[in-house]
Amino acid sequence: MQNKPLILITNDDGITAPGLRALIRIMNKIGEVVVVAPDSPQSGMGHAITVDNVLTCNAITIDDGPQLEYTCSGTPADCVKMAVNEILNRKPDLCVSGINHGSNASISVIYSGTMSAAIEAGIEGIPAIGFSLLDFKWHADFKQSEEYIKKITLNALLNGIPEGVVLNVNIPKLKKEEIKGVKICRQANGYWKEIFDKRKNPMGKEYYWLSGEFINKDKGQDTDLYALENGYVSVVPVQFDMTAHHMIQKLNAWEL
Repeated sequence: MQNKPLILITNDDGITAPGLRALIRIMNKIGEVVVVAPDSPQSGMGHAITVDNVLTCNAITIDDGPQLEYTCSGTPADCVKMAVNEILNRKPDLCVSGINHGSNASISVIYSGTMSAAIEAGIEGIPAIGFSLLDFKWHADFKQSEEYIKKITLNALLNGIPEGVVLNVNIPKLKKEEIKGVKICRQANGYWKEIFDKRKNPMGKEYYWLSGEFINKDKGQDTDLYALENGYVSVVPVQFDMTAHHMIQKLNAWEL
């Protein structure tokens, strides 16, 4: 690529998150980088957008590098909308979101702010990838995943990502030499069994902490969870057309 591609970077862990800083360093080796990320953690926000409050977006310098950076008061989806409509002077060649601190495999893709930012870019017609490392620690070792992130990104720029499709990439918590490779997968069938920890504050008012247990209902060997459990980077092509096409014919048989 003679001309550097324009790469938009965002995340849901916030502008100072180590995962984002690692992704910026990787993307600076590939293209011209513009960062628009939340000013505070937005994990689990899904595809929420800000409609009942004002948004702020300001240029910021976090560390050395050629990238341009902006911090936004909104959600990850807001960040992409702001970038496309107010900050960038042309359409990005690619949007990358992450590197998320923790897994976004299986049904977690629905709740993920990281993936919702990538999906918002896809809706805008921008090829997009969400990257996640299966390590929730704030100071996780993101260097172990750099080679795979770079390879997947370069392939996406070279080969393209079809319109209406976004890539969900999850990386196991392993040393680089322990990762067996990359597997193209489907999303595993699983769900979160919620657990609410009920407590009382000093005034006697009840409140809750949400936690839960992930239940994997899928024993297939072609899923993202199987790949990750067996030492592979998982790549799932995600589409945001949520129509259950197989149900249309059945619904047409109803007496409506």
